[in-house]
Amino acid sequence: MITIIYYYSFLISSYIGGLLIALGIDDYYMIKRMDHEEFRIIGFVLLTILMILFPLVQLVVGRIFNFKSQIEFNRYLHEPVRTSVDKNKLLFKLAFSALSAISVLAVAYTLLKTSSIPLLELLKGNTSELASMRIDASRGFAGKVLIKNIFALALTPFLSIIAFVYATRTKELWWKFTFLILFVSSVLITTYDLAKSPIFFYVIMLILASVYARSLQLNWRKISGYLVAGVVVLVGMYVAIQGVTQIESFLSYNSGPIGRIILAQISPFFLHLDAFSYSIAALEFRGLPSFIIGFFDLEQVRSARMVMENVFPENVDKGTGGVLNTIFIGEAFASFGYIGVLLSIVYVAAIIQVLYIVFLRLPKTPVLIALFVYFTINIPRTLVGGVSDFYFNPIWIIITVTSVGLLIVEQYFMTIWNFVMDKVRKKKVKV
Repeated sequence: MITIIYYYSFLISSYIGGLLIALGIDDYYMIKRMDHEEFRIIGFVLLTILMILFPLVQLVVGRIFNFKSQIEFNRYLHEPVRTSVDKNKLLFKLAFSALSAISVLAVAYTLLKTSSIPLLELLKGNTSELASMRIDASRGFAGKVLIKNIFALALTPFLSIIAFVYATRTKELWWKFTFLILFVSSVLITTYDLAKSPIFFYVIMLILASVYARSLQLNWRKISGYLVAGVVVLVGMYVAIQGVTQIESFLSYNSGPIGRIILAQISPFFLHLDAFSYSIAALEFRGLPSFIIGFFDLEQVRSARMVMENVFPENVDKGTGGVLNTIFIGEAFASFGYIGVLLSIVYVAAIIQVLYIVFLRLPKTPVLIALFVYFTINIPRTLVGGVSDFYFNPIWIIITVTSVGLLIVEQYFMTIWNFVMDKVRKKKVKV
């Protein structure tokens, strides 16, 4: 978790591009929309503070909890998986089947309520309007958004990881069949809108689950193979989805897949600094989650959407402009300025470190492995989405509550049931 956050979310996706922007050699279309050049340096200084302060806070939190990262991670990695649920086996499978059915139905519901499915149109050969169809698929969804976001997008891949761990550890046909259904559903829901990153993150979740379940041992040869395969698939997706065929586009640092990785997600941070310093009033408490500010009769405003409307109004009018998500300190600046940036770094770093410590010290069961893997992948993705999701995230809460429920059924249901029944019998005897 910490490695992915620091090297992917911060170093590769943010700091390298920030350095190019500070040096003025980015030549990137987003930065050309920035009105005030001084934010090239200001933005890079803030990113440097993030790179230093974030791990420093995590180090302090680790010392408070007497956390020895290398020792505890190695212990967790080599600890056997607890898959013995003989007493609760039937009940657990019934509960898991019910949740799996709900998630699969939610995937079908999402596809049915999407007017045009970009993946289907691509397979048909209709590639002329893919850009607008991708926006329509995400913003023009006609169904209940909660069903789509929680049960289809979040719950389906999560349940597939649990089934995957059980299938690899127990070798039972039931778990293999259940995983197959959930795997197909997960692939569909992560690719139907032709977004490129979700399917890669899902595959990484499966790899991490294999490592934690001790069914896969990584070495440099395997890692290199996965990287090469990922690059080939990514290039193929760019060619098929966006029609990029020139070799120069793939090798250029400010276009194609490389530009998408090192510049596309950090450039909006500099646009945030520019827009919320001169063009847009600070969001203040309106940038907090709707669950919190709803008590004060305020409506949540996402800075990423406001920056898109401010910087690329023509794309919004054409229906091809969505949001300009960036590193979480961008939204923190939009709400509370430079103080918000510093406080958000301390807060997010402390929350993530506590979560990491808790997961390494929890029992190693399929449900908890899946929850660990889920947060390992989704926290880095959220870091380039916004800081408000770290204050209150309903999807994370629902996934956690679901995990707790499954964990109780998986490991402790009969113990709790027998305890309650003993209490009832003792009361009857006293009467």
